[in-house]
Amino acid sequence: MAAFQLKLLEDAKIFLQSLSVQAYKKMLYNIDRVAGGEKNSELFKKLENSDIWEFRTLYNGKAYRLFAFWDTVEQTLVIATHGIIKKSQKTPQKEITKAEVIMKQYFETKYHKIWNR
Repeated sequence: MAAFQLKLLEDAKIFLQSLSVQAYKKMLYNIDRVAGGEKNSELFKKLENSDIWEFRTLYNGKAYRLFAFWDTVEQTLVIATHGIIKKSQKTPQKEITKAEVIMKQYFETKYHKIWNR
């Protein structure tokens, strides 16, 4: 049984589609491993001082990152916000902030819909 379902937001889809076929396949393979229940911080890791997580793939010497957050209210979902190819060891704060803003908007929209039914 899957540990969670993955929902890709538009920027995440665009990022994945922009990758080479081989990098794309490697990212999906790693995501499937984690979604299937594999606990591996080399593939899926919570970022420090944030509720943002990153799917991590290393392919051909490049570090690919897909940012995400959890939504466990109705079902166990991981929402992927966007991705980057890292150029340094440290994850850029602006990318973490972007994911946090998207997460905030996601929950505000979700709860607005629930309260206005």
